Amino acid sequence: MRAVRPSVVTTVAAVAALTAVTGCTEKSDSKGEGSVQVVAKDDSCEVSAKKIPAGHVELTVENKGAKVTEVYVLFPDDRIVTERENIGPGTKAKITAEIKAGTYEIACKPGMKGEGIRQTVEVTGGEATARSPEMDRAAADYRTYVQAQADETLPQVKIFTDAVAAGDIEAAKKAYAGSRIGWERTEPVAESFGDIDPKVDVREDGLEDGQKWTGWHRLEKALWQDKKLGAEEKALAPTLYKDLLDWQKRVGRAEITPTSMANGAKELLDEVATGKVTGEEERYSHTDLVDFKANVEGAEKSYALLKPIASKNDAALTASLDKQFAALNTLLDKYRTDKASYDFTSYDKVGKADRKELSDAVNALAEPLSKLAAAVTK
Repeated sequence: MRAVRPSVVTTVAAVAALTAVTGCTEKSDSKGEGSVQVVAKDDSCEVSAKKIPAGHVELTVENKGAKVTEVYVLFPDDRIVTERENIGPGTKAKITAEIKAGTYEIACKPGMKGEGIRQTVEVTGGEATARSPEMDRAAADYRTYVQAQADETLPQVKIFTDAVAAGDIEAAKKAYAGSRIGWERTEPVAESFGDIDPKVDVREDGLEDGQKWTGWHRLEKALWQDKKLGAEEKALAPTLYKDLLDWQKRVGRAEITPTSMANGAKELLDEVATGKVTGEEERYSHTDLVDFKANVEGAEKSYALLKPIASKNDAALTASLDKQFAALNTLLDKYRTDKASYDFTSYDKVGKADRKELSDAVNALAEPLSKLAAAVTK
């Protein structure tokens, strides 16, 4: 799910974690050469160029504000071209994206909420940089994967929402985590549409002013904390299914490029760092490790499809990624008895030291993963 309004405690924890997890994010002391500079402050979003050549564009983002921020490149209809979330105060991040000619907006979101502070930019020239056959094949194969995840998710969601609508608390609890796996594997693509994620995957503390709380986490709270399914919750079940059916129908039209795949893999690791490792995501059901594993699987799928390209340009990077993915997966296996199942230890049973071990493994993977997009475009 997209980042939410954090409490003071979770903000401090998230910033500490993200200094490591963002990889290319580091204390800002120099400007990138040949890139578009974006300076994000709490009350402004400064962009160094209002006209940008089409092709592989690098954004060098500096957060000079006091709040954690996000930076997006948006189509005119608010679909996301690329993004980087959770950029801590005093740090910078590099984002490589493939962008075609057209009008776009660059948005900075101090505090990671709202519509953001926006600047319009024109991307000029012909089509984006020509891709190799290997790049086209990777993007096509990933599109097939994303569609398959959506197609396979809907039947699982139906089991969950039918149980909720029937008032069957135990059946709904049993179906809950499994109904989310396909979504979690492909979350950056789902989020790229902008309007679906806030309906289906928002937590209560992520609601915007006036927004009605719907979706998985609203029902999660009813099942585990409230321990009851009233008329309102039963009515929300078919709404969740309808919203996810919309996702299934639209996901095949998502903008997918090799760089969006690489950036999406990094975003999935950020999701783990800021929501799953902290226990914030599934705060009532404590099924965080199911989401954690699905996020890692989605990131690894993107990487596997891009590896033939990246290995030619940076063999040391792919060797590091192979090692860190294997280490993280081995660590996750400690929390399930059957490697073929998603029956993981309840996260409230995972101690502080073990959570730190998980966090360290995520950070160790996120650092090289943040370099994947640049390696693909060399």
